Amino acid sequence: MNKSVLICAALALAAAPGFAQPKSPPAETSVTIAGKNIQIKYSAPSVRGRQIFGPGGLISHDPTYPVWRAGANSATALHTDADLDIEGLHVPAGDYTLFVDVGDPDHWKFIVSKATKEWGLAYKKDMDLGRVDMQMSKPAAPVEVYKMTLSSTGGNSGKLELAWADHAASVSFTVK
Repeated sequence: MNKSVLICAALALAAAPGFAQPKSPPAETSVTIAGKNIQIKYSAPSVRGRQIFGPGGLISHDPTYPVWRAGANSATALHTDADLDIEGLHVPAGDYTLFVDVGDPDHWKFIVSKATKEWGLAYKKDMDLGRVDMQMSKPAAPVEVYKMTLSSTGGNSGKLELAWADHAASVSFTVK
């Protein structure tokens, strides 16, 4: 085989992993509290120099704005093995889709939808199980890659935190 063909093939193979990487790769977070598993699957977009939140921001171009799919690509999926109390909202064990109303950048609302297995931009308000206020904060430094984190806060309690760009928001929950 020709030496130049081998070099070209080697370069193509070396470059292929870079091309295969999605812009918003799949991600997940999970926690076990009181022996019950809670898991969230989402896609993690990056800022890449763009304005994300607020008028004219990336999310404001979504057809469901001000409701955001809490990630990219497919809808953000929650599975819980236990009933949850999320800031007073009763969420029975099962599968759900998560959204966030980001219309007011300083006062987000966390949305649990009964709809499942849908594309992220398929939000239907009539499928809301409920909405709760989120606690807002600013990250210490801008967050380049969107991150959701489930954590135990002791006993039967936990917290879900979302961080991207210059925004961070959280909700507390209790496993019932």
